[in-house]
Amino acid sequence: MKIALLGYGKMGKVIERIALERGHEIVLRKTSSDNYDGLENADVAIDFSVPSSAVRNISTCFDTNIPVVSGTTGWLEQYEAVVRECREKDGAFLYGSNFSLGVNLFFELNNYLAKMMANLKEYNVTMEEIHHTQKLDAPSGTAISLAKGIIENSAYTDWTMETAKANEIHIEAKRIENVPGTHTVTYNSEVDFIEIKHVAHSREGFALGAVVAAEWIVGKKGIHTMKDVLNLM
Repeated sequence: MKIALLGYGKMGKVIERIALERGHEIVLRKTSSDNYDGLENADVAIDFSVPSSAVRNISTCFDTNIPVVSGTTGWLEQYEAVVRECREKDGAFLYGSNFSLGVNLFFELNNYLAKMMANLKEYNVTMEEIHHTQKLDAPSGTAISLAKGIIENSAYTDWTMETAKANEIHIEAKRIENVPGTHTVTYNSEVDFIEIKHVAHSREGFALGAVVAAEWIVGKKGIHTMKDVLNLM
């Protein structure tokens, strides 16, 4: 499989190493330049760039008829527009706020716990996410996905990084050196608390999941998620 890497920072380099170990070929390593030379030779593109570049990268893939997997966060206010463009151009697109296989199982656990806790009004849910100091967006895309999972399965209606109002989930974002990613969901009451947590040891899990998703999407059309890749529907 021939892969175009749209974004060649720390994550891009780990993705490259894992892709090569799995027998794939890298035909484009795009940095901050606008040079897409080689994209037309790719079977699939993996976008781990920056928020200001993500939408253009994804759109260029649609124009070139290249399926694209994106793990860039911080641009999701344009997600619905990207979805419309993908459908209009008969493209293939998979966005993941976190490609770690373990995190995607954690998403399912979070959804199930939210359903169980929905009628227990004595419990208040809060969230915490910790990442390295180079992470540009806050809260993380993973934290937002976790919050959305709770909202879809409970009476909560929104999330906030400020003081939470009724039916809002408070998310605390911390930036600490050399932390790949830690996410904690806590249900607290006067008598006890219930907590679920995912701790990433390195970028390896994110990179492996992105390559697995890229392998899966080749030959497909439409909008997909890691649920499809892992058959968690």
